[in-house]
Amino acid sequence: MAISITTESIPLEVNPDGVVRVGGTRVTLDTVVAAFNQGATAEEIVFQYPSLQLADVYAVISYYLRHQQEVQEYLQERQQRANEIRKINENKFNPQGVRDRLMARRTQ
Repeated sequence: MAISITTESIPLEVNPDGVVRVGGTRVTLDTVVAAFNQGATAEEIVFQYPSLQLADVYAVISYYLRHQQEVQEYLQERQQRANEIRKINENKFNPQGVRDRLMARRTQ
C-alpha cells in the first residue's frame, strides 16, 4: 500500500481588515495562539470553538511553532492597533461617569 504525501495549505485567511482568521471561520489566529500559549491542547481549543476543525487547529499550531517571530510581530501590531482604536473611542465617548449618565437617563 502506497501512501500519498501531499502539501496542504495552511488554513489561514486574511480578511480585508488585515485580521487573520482560521479555517474559514470567524475565529482569529490571535485566539488560537493565545489559547495554545495558555496551555490548551488542540482538542480543548476545538471544544471551546466548535466552528474549528481539529486538523485546522493542529495546522495553525504547527504554523505558529515554525513562524513564531512573524506571528508575534503580527500579534504585536494587532495589539497596538487595538490600543489606538480604544484611545480613539475613549476620546469620542468618555468612559468616566458612564454609569451616572445612564442612571440619569433612566430617571428622566
